[in-house]
Amino acid sequence: MKKLLSYFLSAIFYILFGSFLLIFHVLQWLGYNIGKYRGHKIAVDLMNGTLTYLLYVLGTRIKFISKYPIPENVPLIIVSNHQGMNDISPISWFIRKHHPKFVSKLELGKGIPSVSYNLTHGGSVLIDRKDSKQALTALKEFGQYIEKNNYSAVIFPEGTRGKDGVPKRFSENGLKMLTKYAPSAYVIPMTINNCWKLNKNGKFPLELGVKITFELHEPIKANSMEFDKLFEKVENTVKNAVI
Repeated sequence: MKKLLSYFLSAIFYILFGSFLLIFHVLQWLGYNIGKYRGHKIAVDLMNGTLTYLLYVLGTRIKFISKYPIPENVPLIIVSNHQGMNDISPISWFIRKHHPKFVSKLELGKGIPSVSYNLTHGGSVLIDRKDSKQALTALKEFGQYIEKNNYSAVIFPEGTRGKDGVPKRFSENGLKMLTKYAPSAYVIPMTINNCWKLNKNGKFPLELGVKITFELHEPIKANSMEFDKLFEKVENTVKNAVI
């Protein structure tokens, strides 16, 4: 019975998900062309809220845990493990007032309704993982951008999504560039748990009744310690909280 229900609800989820991407692509275009950054952000926030609560169709429950105050009016660098495409919208929604921007691979910059438009017009950075020079230059400019505007950068140093919840080795280059060019930033380790279970059966059907948590750990002033110690502390903090 549960398996049949998962097929039915997954089909509904994907139909609504695809429809919302098309609708919000238009709304983003209108927001950007009428209201520039502010107009576009309103559309993006509505999209991420909608896609987050759409997960409840699958019986998903989402909990955002933050035991420490999130610094205000400073740039933030949120460093997290990555468990699937469905962890992006909740992150964007729950920290929306901090203007989250993502470090993403170049391939996502075209061809995906709403997603590609947001990445190319909303202040995120697209890096070519096959071109280190392009990647480092883009990260430098991105760091300067969040430093200037007090925005938030979200980076997944594993470089890819974990399919079984087990964190992979963290790459240091992205965080190193961001802390160098956004020296007033606070680094916030974040641990995602159980989001991978939505896709434990593959893309279809999706798993029902998954309880996902996003835990923000204690913020660390980026320039408060040597980078090697900072990187080690952030990686250990994220991974030690993975269930």
